[in-house]
Amino acid sequence: MAVLVTGGAGYIGSVTVEALLESGHEIVVLDNLSRGHRDALNPQIIFYKGDIGDRQLVRMIAREHQLDACIHFAAFAYVGESVVSPQLYFENNVEQGVALLGTLAESGVRCVIFSSSCATYGEPLVLPLDEKHPQNPTNPYGWSKLMLERVLEAYERAGMLRFVALRYFNAAGATPKHGERHTPETHLIPNVLAAAEGLLPSVSVFGHDYPTADGTAIRDYIHVSDLANAHLLALDYLIDGGSSEFINLGNGRGYSVLEVIETARAVTGRPISIRNEEARPGDPSQLVAGAEKARRILGWRPSRAELATIIGSAWEWREQHRHLIDQPLK
Repeated sequence: MAVLVTGGAGYIGSVTVEALLESGHEIVVLDNLSRGHRDALNPQIIFYKGDIGDRQLVRMIAREHQLDACIHFAAFAYVGESVVSPQLYFENNVEQGVALLGTLAESGVRCVIFSSSCATYGEPLVLPLDEKHPQNPTNPYGWSKLMLERVLEAYERAGMLRFVALRYFNAAGATPKHGERHTPETHLIPNVLAAAEGLLPSVSVFGHDYPTADGTAIRDYIHVSDLANAHLLALDYLIDGGSSEFINLGNGRGYSVLEVIETARAVTGRPISIRNEEARPGDPSQLVAGAEKARRILGWRPSRAELATIIGSAWEWREQHRHLIDQPLK
């Protein structure tokens, strides 16, 4: 089976590409490398550097490789950046995404796995969040994902394609080959570990008066390898004729920022200083998944759900890949 993976040189994309290869799929990666890393991919993988909105390029890839499906990761994903520069998110995530989907449909690619987000829900009315929860994003990033969900839904109703939109909660952790190395790094766990290593003087804790037990925001962390496995299951589901679905991916348990930091102290055996800062605009107080639908429809169950396991895998990856991350961070 020939699968186009957009954004395949990124964090989640590269882990999923590795899993797809191990499953025997033919992989083609399209990535403009604005936020991905070419060295995160096996050199033998068919790779195109370019934009997903380049219709001529996507059309050529679909024709040359007789694509069966697309797993669409390519997107900007910084909540704070989306609040300050919303145009980047609507132009890149929505405009480019619409062009990609249209070209795929025109080229006869009928199965799409979309990397969506729990950010489409906004501030939760009830917890855990299931797929029936109202969607009212609190930031442009979440709106950009929701907009593309609506495009997919319209295309499906028109008979142009079928899709599974996977609404991630917080991806974290690492495999032996792949871990987080964003520039800038805004995710909590890699920044906590950078502070443990001395690459950061302290960890910024954004917001300390949320309506939670310790006043810090709560998130549902899911191991990146479990996310990758869900994509393979979703791909098999669509290829076997499954109907279009919106599906949450999470462990169903939330951890506060302070709980993450304390767990990291235990895992690394190192002190980690914190610095309290104002809450960031657009950040919900709690996001915890209701993921029963993923279990029921895809047969998906997380295998590395414990926070200490997730943080430990990220720590091990950093220890083994010091050459990629040993520069002091600002």
